[in-house]
Amino acid sequence: MPRLARLRGLSVALLLAPSLALAPDPITIWMAGDSTMAEKQPDKRPETGWGESFGRLFRDGEVRIANRAMNGRSTRTFISEHRWQAIVDSVKRGDYVFIQFGHNDESPEKTDRYTPPADFRANLARMVTDVRAKGATPVLLTPVRRRKFDEAGQLVDTHGEYPDLVRSVAAQGEVALIDMHRSSGVALSRLGPDSSRALFLQLQPGENPNYPNGVEDNTHFRPRGADLMAQLAAADLRGALPSLAAHLR
Repeated sequence: MPRLARLRGLSVALLLAPSLALAPDPITIWMAGDSTMAEKQPDKRPETGWGESFGRLFRDGEVRIANRAMNGRSTRTFISEHRWQAIVDSVKRGDYVFIQFGHNDESPEKTDRYTPPADFRANLARMVTDVRAKGATPVLLTPVRRRKFDEAGQLVDTHGEYPDLVRSVAAQGEVALIDMHRSSGVALSRLGPDSSRALFLQLQPGENPNYPNGVEDNTHFRPRGADLMAQLAAADLRGALPSLAAHLR
């Protein structure tokens, strides 16, 4: 190669090197929540948490999902088992923490996880404070709807006051809110009692080896449902946090 060409090549490489070295790290979105958001084990498939689908909606290399949601957890047990503190210890300035609870907090009959309304509100407020203290951004999410319809085909709410508690904490603390309770309710109502089955873990006996006797689960999603819930979250994100939504595909 002629000497002039080599020098030109070296000059281009030197010009490019700083920009390559300064390429920004991906933004990290931490997820704290319950089974509707959580990543599933192979023996539970095709059950899928919507948090598993969320990362695919962002452009490659720009956002990283750290999904720490766990089946069966309420705000109370997520904190008492030190799962929350593990997130706080790892969060860095510029990260986002998505917080979605309610399904397990609201169940008085499940004494191992039930969280009374006042405690639920206090736990969410604590989580918001902890995230902000690390220079990160908290995002509150209302719980997704269960598939429950009455005899007239109208969607029935099962979450009681818990979605409004999330909304109240978000409003009082000026926290970004993704209202999954609202958006999933609209989606399920449009689909109706029959078509909405395709979103949830509904299997006939023998259809899947993980569920030889079949399953009719109206809380947890199969991939199609998880994908839809992730898309609903992304749609709300555009209004709640435009700067983060700018990384969506």
